[in-house]
Amino acid sequence: MTQHNGKPRFEGKVAIITGAGSGIGKAAALKLASEGAHVALLDLVNDRISETEAEINKLRAGAARAFDVDISDPARVEKAVLETIELFGGLDIVFANAGINGVSAPIEEIQVEDWQQIITTNLNGTFFTIKYALPHMKKRGGGSIIITSSINGNQRFSSFGMSAYSTSKAGQVAFAKMAALELAKFKIRVNVICPGAIATNIDQSTVKTDELHQIVIPMEFPEGQQPLADGPGQPEHVADLVAFLASAESRHITGAEIVIDGAESLLS
Repeated sequence: MTQHNGKPRFEGKVAIITGAGSGIGKAAALKLASEGAHVALLDLVNDRISETEAEINKLRAGAARAFDVDISDPARVEKAVLETIELFGGLDIVFANAGINGVSAPIEEIQVEDWQQIITTNLNGTFFTIKYALPHMKKRGGGSIIITSSINGNQRFSSFGMSAYSTSKAGQVAFAKMAALELAKFKIRVNVICPGAIATNIDQSTVKTDELHQIVIPMEFPEGQQPLADGPGQPEHVADLVAFLASAESRHITGAEIVIDGAESLLS
């Protein structure tokens, strides 16, 4: 456990984590809680989020609470934030991590409602989370916001059929940088992380249409797509970065766009 002035790094801190039921969100929640934070787990209530809540509370009783939230619904996001404040007394860290891959299809084949679902969940959901968190972070006199974007739409553009997803992810980066400047005087830092392939459950939210083969340009990397690793990165790798950005150790870092992909994006 990392110590800060002889105490756990996040003792007395409260974090909101969206998409906390699995993958990167769960790993970050476990990491922050193990180092003293109280964590609000925002996700659609199911077995995964209940298991995450139980796992953290077994680690430290009362450290976690799960909230049933669809981040594309601003009313549910606002309600969860207010309930978090009521339960834990404040807010210091926001990890806006939830997102979907959605439908992969050629542009002319994407249904309008599928495009809107991806943008609303990934981009609007990030905005809703931060919008409703900010008044409470300002009351604390500062804090850290971390947004999960992606290398797709920022460093690489070879995920064919994912124009909506990549657009939402590029939008998150621009939003993070605008927010970093706006919130600097309030001592609220905003950084965005761009993972490459990470072993998570997000592929369960992917639907590939039959027309996709018409636009794919074949690419093959015989030695694997991540030079630094034998296979995809692990959620814990990203959780370590999130914890650093949430902590006082990164107090002079804001507006940063940090790639964590084992050099994957350098290949394409």
